[in-house]
Amino acid sequence: MKKTIYTLAELANYIGASLQGDGQKVITGLKTLQDAGVDDLSFLANPAYTRYLLVTQAGAVIISPDDAPSYEGNALVMDNPYLGYAKISHLFDPDKGVAEGIHQTAVISPSAVIDKTAAIGANVVIEADVVISAGVRIDAGVVVGHDSVLGKNTHLARNVTICHGVSIGQRVIIHAGSVVGSDGFGNARSGQHWNKIAQIGGVIIGDDVEIGSCTCIDRGALDNTVIMDGARIDNLIQIAHNVVIGKNTAIASCAGISGSTRIGHNCTIGGGAGFAGHLDIADNVHIAGMAMVTRSIDTPGAYASGTGFMDAKEWRKNAVRFRQLNAMAKRLEKLEKSL
Repeated sequence: MKKTIYTLAELANYIGASLQGDGQKVITGLKTLQDAGVDDLSFLANPAYTRYLLVTQAGAVIISPDDAPSYEGNALVMDNPYLGYAKISHLFDPDKGVAEGIHQTAVISPSAVIDKTAAIGANVVIEADVVISAGVRIDAGVVVGHDSVLGKNTHLARNVTICHGVSIGQRVIIHAGSVVGSDGFGNARSGQHWNKIAQIGGVIIGDDVEIGSCTCIDRGALDNTVIMDGARIDNLIQIAHNVVIGKNTAIASCAGISGSTRIGHNCTIGGGAGFAGHLDIADNVHIAGMAMVTRSIDTPGAYASGTGFMDAKEWRKNAVRFRQLNAMAKRLEKLEKSL
């Protein structure tokens, strides 16, 4: 693999940082403060790692103006070092993708419309009336169902499945193994049997969305399931039919969102959180990991449920007390009335 080489001056210009030190210093990699060598660039974004700044072997460090005076080495100085790291990380990403054009093993419907700048990998299946826009990258093993649309510069990683009638915006990234547009969990009871409800809605994904590996986003029962612009969805997440995820909302791994719940803009949802169905969550709501949300939230803020971890013996004692709470409350109420 060809080595990536930049001068510190080039990197400063790329991220809009002030240069401290030798602008001709050559940088060939990006690593943590602890592991960086003399040709690596590192960054300090968390105060907990400040102690490593004094001993790092990094050739240069991205740091804030507050930290710059105490650091004597080469540096890129900016208000948000983590953002600088985020931008530079793309320069050193070894995943270069597949070349433009269609691999000879791909199976493409004659009615599909594919821009000449798209890159389509081995064993991809593209069904009827699909539209693939400029700069789209589709890795090996992907299936794109009929009547779906992929916006400019979208990337579908290996073995993603896009079911029929899905609309995906521009610059979307969907990681390996995810399924978008599978049937929602819709059934009607008849005696001792279940009758399947056809899921006739679709899925609409906005621009600049990222969806992690092995996440499932169900199509709508009647209307569409919607993921709005800028949302970030981690691995192993279930988003049920007719859910709406607001702009720039971020959801961590293993969360589950039941049908017809609407989550607002700029929310954060911790790992393993669960949502009952048919809820409305306001903008700027922050849900802690493993929380169970059973009612709508109309006020921005931070919310949590459950108990934090503790010593197992202490937890067992508290669990016993929890089962006694109702009886204790009744006795207390009775005692208060007698006073």
